[in-house]
Amino acid sequence: MNPVIHFEMPYHDAKRATAFYEQAFGWGVLDMGAEMDDYLLLTTASEDVRTDGKRGAIDGGLFPFKEDWPMQHPSVVIGVEDIQSAMKRIADAGGELLGEPMQIPGIGQYISFVDTEGNRNSIMQGEEGAD
Repeated sequence: MNPVIHFEMPYHDAKRATAFYEQAFGWGVLDMGAEMDDYLLLTTASEDVRTDGKRGAIDGGLFPFKEDWPMQHPSVVIGVEDIQSAMKRIADAGGELLGEPMQIPGIGQYISFVDTEGNRNSIMQGEEGAD
């Protein structure tokens, strides 16, 4: 079973989005800067609340909305051990991969896909030793 490890949502105004999530939910927001395409990393809990060693809180991120990008909606990132095998399973199950995997430095390989219901989500294979 592959767990949800992250969520993502687009933003139109970084300052407004940061203020909203800090004020409304007390989340931490870390601006990753221009070198990471102005991604805002969200921390949703100060510690992971685990009851069985596997379940717990997940963090997320906000990305800048871009007029020319497709399917910018809230989505989840699913952790996989082998991104190539997972891509094949997605395609075989009727999903559509959006481009090629991209390498996120210090994190891992990432690619978005559309499921059979039209939802955009993503998969990520973490780098060895990455948290």
